[in-house]
Amino acid sequence: MKDILQELENRREQARLGGGQKRIDAQHGRGKLTARERIELLVDEGTFEEFDMFVAHRCTDFGMEKNRPYGDGVVTGWGTVNGRVIYVFSQDFTVLGGSVSATHAMKICKIMDMAVQNGAPVIGINDSGGARIQEGVDSLAGYGEVFQRNIMASGVIPQISVIMGPCAGGAVYSPAMTDFIFMVKDSSYMFVTGPDVVKTVTNEVVTAEELGGASTHTKKSSVADAAFENDVEALAEVRRLVDLLPLNNQDKPPVRPFFDDPDRVEPSLDTLIPDNPNMPYDMKELILKTADEADFYEIQEDFAKNIITGFIRLEGRTVGVVANQPMVLAGCLDIDSSRKAARFVRFCDAFEIPILTFVDVPGFLPGTGQELGGVIKHGAKLLFAYGEATVPKVTVITRKAYGGAYDVMSSKHLRGDFNYAWPTSEIAVMGAKGATEIIHRADLGDEEKIAAHTADYESRFANPFAAAERGFIDEVIQPRSTRKRVARAFAALRGKKLVNPWKKHDNIPL
Repeated sequence: MKDILQELENRREQARLGGGQKRIDAQHGRGKLTARERIELLVDEGTFEEFDMFVAHRCTDFGMEKNRPYGDGVVTGWGTVNGRVIYVFSQDFTVLGGSVSATHAMKICKIMDMAVQNGAPVIGINDSGGARIQEGVDSLAGYGEVFQRNIMASGVIPQISVIMGPCAGGAVYSPAMTDFIFMVKDSSYMFVTGPDVVKTVTNEVVTAEELGGASTHTKKSSVADAAFENDVEALAEVRRLVDLLPLNNQDKPPVRPFFDDPDRVEPSLDTLIPDNPNMPYDMKELILKTADEADFYEIQEDFAKNIITGFIRLEGRTVGVVANQPMVLAGCLDIDSSRKAARFVRFCDAFEIPILTFVDVPGFLPGTGQELGGVIKHGAKLLFAYGEATVPKVTVITRKAYGGAYDVMSSKHLRGDFNYAWPTSEIAVMGAKGATEIIHRADLGDEEKIAAHTADYESRFANPFAAAERGFIDEVIQPRSTRKRVARAFAALRGKKLVNPWKKHDNIPL
């Protein structure tokens, strides 16, 4: 019996070593952790249970039968994050470069199937050289099986991808279909074709970092949601995100203890809006002063900064926040901000996370670049996302809400539940000057008349009361009481039930 137990321990030790100590040292030398070290940082201490430790590939071509390491380049299993179950796979770059074989993919698929079956998030830690060339189409078939599971799990369980090394070719499409993608600066990259192929085909000379590094994907392409300095910080932030999310689409987000009075008033908000309507202010100040303990988990902070998306807690419960940012492009909606916010709203709706919208939007960004880029279709994505969402929706208009952008930003007409406005808000088709010049174009040469017409328009429409008279605004509230009113609104909406007409699926304007 002792011999058998010793053999088991020897085999486990061999599996834990992955590609051997030399390759582990090389991984550390690049500032990267090993697959198992990453999992230990991600899950609560001592909770990781590994599956398929002894799985080995079945390839016999190109002498591969002589090199059959345990685990086959991926560590899979389950554990807990703050006591809640998650499933995880972590690719091991020390074993055959973390390349994906048929059995490697089979291990990932097994974990994803278990995650869906048991209603728990799946977290994928990607660090792979791509498809295992020696296996040919078997490797591609493995990728295809993983892709199909990503699709079936979408909107059922949260899927989080952490890119901690190379991710190239077909490998990028699995993370692309997950809900959140995090990268590590200077050690991770994603692209469909690498710099060498780009140079061969197009004669463009580009580095891996420029083509698919963390900065590129967080600031320009919007492929990634955030980038962090190292593996440790990235995994700590993943833990923080998991703690905000429900385990699945039948579950509610976790309720955490809070130490912030829901009735807290913030007198400083009464002076947040500048007297000059063209002066910017920082919308993040309002978000932080509304949230429990001023805690805000921002999503895609470095992309389309004219709109802010992320999670806060109110009375210990997760709420998704979408807010125009007057500091950037005056808070205008454009192609990038519409796409960013639409995807976030759809995630919140899929997982029953209530949505809080802060509005200060002068309209859609004008220009040929926007029109030729399809701003109509992209703007419609955000409109569609808000309109189809059935979760509790609370909206606060702080200043400008002009034109179609007023409708788009979770207005009463898109089934907003509680629509509040500050006294400083202006709800109109457009600004007073532009409106006056259209309505009274016959008086354009007379500055006194135009000034009088403008003042008249402002007194009629540059306030929230015309909308409030029609019931489009439920109440005009004091800025200082925003946290209290919003918290009470969401408390009142906890039992909300709204079902859209049956359909196989919608046809959102992609």
